[in-house]
Amino acid sequence: MIIEKTKLALQNLFPPEDPAPVIQEEDSVEEIVDKKEKKAKPEKEPRGNGVIECDYAVHGYHLDAQVSPDQLTDAVTIVDDAEFFIESITGVDWIKEGQIEIIYDFSRYDFDTCRVVIRTRVDRDNPIIPTITPIYAGANWHERETHDFFGVKFDGHPHLIPLLLPEDADFHPLLKDFKV
Repeated sequence: MIIEKTKLALQNLFPPEDPAPVIQEEDSVEEIVDKKEKKAKPEKEPRGNGVIECDYAVHGYHLDAQVSPDQLTDAVTIVDDAEFFIESITGVDWIKEGQIEIIYDFSRYDFDTCRVVIRTRVDRDNPIIPTITPIYAGANWHERETHDFFGVKFDGHPHLIPLLLPEDADFHPLLKDFKV
């Protein structure tokens, strides 16, 4: 029930004329195993924005929403209104695409486990994204850690200082081009 309500609310972020948010069913376990047995396919383009309902047993989450940076706070507000809590924020350096993906994990454990992932991508050369600390105060440390490791600047963050790195650090160790 909560999955359907959250999915519908997230889908409303996208204009009806936008073909990207078509709901897709993710591959079953058998299809994933079958694909792994076949030869690797050439790299595919990053997926478009939209919401995918996933098989929890395969992926570890129920909904996967890809949003643009300007839709991020609206998407996070939707999961907050649905009484999810934030688990983590992290990043992925897509160096070949010149992008950094920021990944937000949310959960509910009231009656049934329900997990939602919200993803957004920013330009690797100018990784600025709005903070979600006004919605989830607990995101403060997660955003500081992501800033330390990936260099993502969370616009509007109340105190974006290093969390784990030295105060004078001018490097981000989880970027793929980082050298010691």
